Amino acid sequence: MTTTPILSADPHEIRLEGDLGAFRAELSTERLEPGLSTVTVTLTAGRPAAPPNVKLAWRHPNIDIQASWTTASGWNRGITYHLGKGFPSKATTNAPVLCLYSQSGANRLTFAASDALHGLRCAAGVDEETAEFQCSVALFTDPSPPIERYELTLRLDTRETPYYDALYGVSEWWASLPGYEPCAVPDLARRPMYSTWYSFHQTLTPESVLAQCRLAKPLGCDAVIVDDGWQTGDATRGYAYCGDWRSERISDMKGFVRAVHDEGMAFLLWYSVPFIGRHSEAYQTFQGKFLADSDHFGAGILDPRFPEAREYLIGIYERALRDWDLDGFKLDFVDSIGDTAEAAARTGDGRDYDSVSEAADRLLTDVMARLRAIKPDIMIEFRQSYIGPLMRKYGNLFRAGDCPNDAAANRIRTLDIRLLCGDTAAHADMLMWNAGEPVEAAALQFLNVLFSVPQISVLLDRIPSDHREMLRFWMSFWTAHRDALLDGRLEPLHPEQMYPLVLASTDSKLVAAIYGEGALAALGRPGERTIFAVNGTRAARIALEVLEDLGERDLQIFDCRGRLVHAERRALSAGLHAFAVPPSGLLRCGRGSA
Repeated sequence: MTTTPILSADPHEIRLEGDLGAFRAELSTERLEPGLSTVTVTLTAGRPAAPPNVKLAWRHPNIDIQASWTTASGWNRGITYHLGKGFPSKATTNAPVLCLYSQSGANRLTFAASDALHGLRCAAGVDEETAEFQCSVALFTDPSPPIERYELTLRLDTRETPYYDALYGVSEWWASLPGYEPCAVPDLARRPMYSTWYSFHQTLTPESVLAQCRLAKPLGCDAVIVDDGWQTGDATRGYAYCGDWRSERISDMKGFVRAVHDEGMAFLLWYSVPFIGRHSEAYQTFQGKFLADSDHFGAGILDPRFPEAREYLIGIYERALRDWDLDGFKLDFVDSIGDTAEAAARTGDGRDYDSVSEAADRLLTDVMARLRAIKPDIMIEFRQSYIGPLMRKYGNLFRAGDCPNDAAANRIRTLDIRLLCGDTAAHADMLMWNAGEPVEAAALQFLNVLFSVPQISVLLDRIPSDHREMLRFWMSFWTAHRDALLDGRLEPLHPEQMYPLVLASTDSKLVAAIYGEGALAALGRPGERTIFAVNGTRAARIALEVLEDLGERDLQIFDCRGRLVHAERRALSAGLHAFAVPPSGLLRCGRGSA
């Protein structure tokens, strides 16, 4: 084993550990400001050689650290064994960043790697003997072809700042790196949409979808995403009939798209990018050009290292865009394009890339470039977990991973996306609920995704009238306050408690969403801003704390259907105040009425 010390980097001693083999390492550090440094490792060899098994490693004292945040955290935000094992990242999985923070939400250590393309593993395990974190970024964790040179920069942030500001800083740093420039986001990508997936699954028809569009448009949906099922007459789920993309179920796709446009809505179409189903004609055409053949999916996974494979996929999307006048694509299962030891061992024979990750990058880069050449404001949606910084240059919509009917999971996933996605549009997983739900319970599906773009996926003509009334009210609230909800200063508090309180603000308004029953919404010093407090619980009361005397304020309380249930003028002195806000209801506190 080779261990090479590096100079101190605010305040860590960072080492490159492992067997360098044929490579020589150069290590440098730069102090950007107090508490913020970068460390760069450069590996070079005289000729192409297998990448070395090495990692950057350092220790950090476990002082006032109670929680962690990564894109792979899920429900576990603690500092125990899962962090010690680390988590993988690459272009199509997660993002190489890890944040350790205090219970008060203060950053203690946030580290991030510049390489979001190749396989890495970030870790921070507690050393029981010393009460320190053993931190590391392992390089080349996926099978990789021979290389001659490699460079990675590690960003280390120990500044006393809210954890979310540390993460926003990482997102901005990534976006500034060459080759990571995010693509443009059309305004339409930031508006509510109707999705056919949960409402229809694979049994959609143009007539039934158009009927929902006519109901969704007045509610505020400006686009429809036609999901899986349009390409095949089979409705047994699975992907065995993907790959030819001939629109068997919908005979006149061009007419269908035109009819949606006539309703004033844009049209996005779903594709499972790498899947070539066993019942497709393309399955025989591409024999020998699969990364794997999946019994689970009933499909081969196309190897993007073959130029004809990339051209086949891009050509499909180009023809669909031209022939059908689409407005966007939902490109699914990109995370199934993976490096394996078996794939890495197969090179040449018509492949123009040895690295699967680099070929996938080429595929997605060319998809966006060629589609934008036809329609500059094209929309492309990706889904967790392939929402890392590199993916921002290929797509402009990032959606939460599937969590049907799970409001809390949708809240957690959308906020996790928001912390790193910059101005890329963060979308909720499609909203669905049982039509027999109490309207206050159904409203929770919407309230939990307030800080993302909602996608609606219920049959709007089959939910009760009070559900439609609720949806109309909250959609109008979201549209009226999108400037704060999407573009304001976002403060998602206590990830370790699954974000029980979220604040979003502009110079003129403050939106506070309370998701934990009994949670206290500490609003600090709102000044003259209008306060909107959302009761995202089934309780009939919320509590607010303000740090300054707000004087006389006009209060209005609405139920989840938007009906005014109480109004008064009240003096709001500094301190705690309780309000009888109905479940899933809204408190408005300002000067004058709404």
